[in-house]
Amino acid sequence: MKIDATDATILKLLQKNGRMSNTEIARLSGVSENTVRYRLQKLLKSDFFQIVGIVDPLKLGNGLEGTIRLKVDIKHLREVGSFLSSLPQLFYVARVSGSADFEASFFVRGMSEARALIDHINAEEGVVDTDMVMVLEYVKERYDYGEYELHPSEDSSE
Repeated sequence: MKIDATDATILKLLQKNGRMSNTEIARLSGVSENTVRYRLQKLLKSDFFQIVGIVDPLKLGNGLEGTIRLKVDIKHLREVGSFLSSLPQLFYVARVSGSADFEASFFVRGMSEARALIDHINAEEGVVDTDMVMVLEYVKERYDYGEYELHPSEDSSE
């Protein structure tokens, strides 16, 4: 799916305030409310964005959050990716470049659950090495990608 200038404007407004009404988006973007409604449905259906409430588990005081970086045997990349995607403790899994092949963010109730998770991942065929990092404190956490500009695209699948 391609996005145009109107789509980019709508997405940028939602990055600043995810609770912004369609009426307000229409006013700020210069299009009708019906256009906003239609575009939002199209963008949601195409997975350009998600509507979520971000909870800070550290403030709730009942869990641990962190990241696991994995080095994987190249012959098992697809299988390990599927395996990681199936784990309920992992809320983010990405294939990455650099010294790791995957990066996965997790939330667990405590240290024993963290140990069990890393042991389970290390036992998966194809996993060569793991590095677990625990979040101690959020210093900065934003979801509007700073000054990143959303631009219309010719092919957003690249």
